[in-house]
Order: sequence, then C-alpha cells, then structure tokens
Amino acid sequence: MTKISDDHVKVHFRMEMDQDGWPPGSVESLWAVDLGDERMRLYNTPWFVRGVASGDVIRVQPDDDGILWAGETVQPSQNCTIRLIVLKDDGSAAARQSVLEVFHRLGATGEGIERFGMVALQVPPQADLLKIRQLLVHGETKEWWHWEEGCVTTAWEATARL
Repeated sequence: MTKISDDHVKVHFRMEMDQDGWPPGSVESLWAVDLGDERMRLYNTPWFVRGVASGDVIRVQPDDDGILWAGETVQPSQNCTIRLIVLKDDGSAAARQSVLEVFHRLGATGEGIERFGMVALQVPPQADLLKIRQLLVHGETKEWWHWEEGCVTTAWEATARL
C-alpha cells in the first residue's frame, strides 16, 4: 500500500473503457485519508472515475495483496467533479492555467495535466454553480474546451433548468 503520510493511502477504482479506448486505462488511483473501518475520504479530484468527487467518503475492500479497491460511496461530499479538455492553444500549460484561474474566481479548485490538455475541477457547494455552468457552456460554444460532468449534485443539476 503506497502512502504519502500515515493517514493517506491510494484507493484504486476499476473503470471500463468505451469503444474509443476512453478512459485511457482500466484503473485510476486516488489519494484518500484513512478514516478507519474500511472507510476513506477521497483527497483529490478524479481525472477519469465517474460518480465520485474529492471529499466523498467511500468504503474500500483490500485484496490479498493489500491493494484497496473502491466500493460504495457512504457519505457524498456535495462537491462536483467537472472535467475539461482544453482546446484553446491546443491545451497548452498557459491555457490550462488560465482555465483554472477563471474557475477559481467562481469558487472552484482544480488542476491541469499536460496529457490530453485536461483540467479537473472540484466544485464545492458554496461555489457559484450557475455562473460556473454558464461559463462551461459559453466556453464550449466558443470552442475553448469540451467538458463533462464526472460527479454532480442535485444543486448542480438544478442550474441546468435556470
């Protein structure tokens, strides 16, 4: 089991690839804080896993080698996971940083990764959900990025109807 500190561990999520080979792997590992009793609080935003967000508490099952495999979510964090493929400037580091900065001003946090020109956003419930959605739609219309919802809440879904 890999650790960054005594209470941080890697939790592994199984993923299914679609016919186009996406996501680009069958397993994604996320850092989590060990809460005991086979419960972990996710510590980082997933790049590919669907249905979970940073801060969610999940149940894990260790295998015979001690690898922790993700199970059910036992306590959702109310954070959303939104992912973007940045098209502007071919997803350059500067373009990804610009995306992170504009969403940060609306209350989201995240990180970019060079591979695929991606940005993964964590959108907490106190962020300006409506303005974030409007910006996502506007940026897609302008062909600045493509985006997807990795994990959303009912509050996020309500912004689609406004």
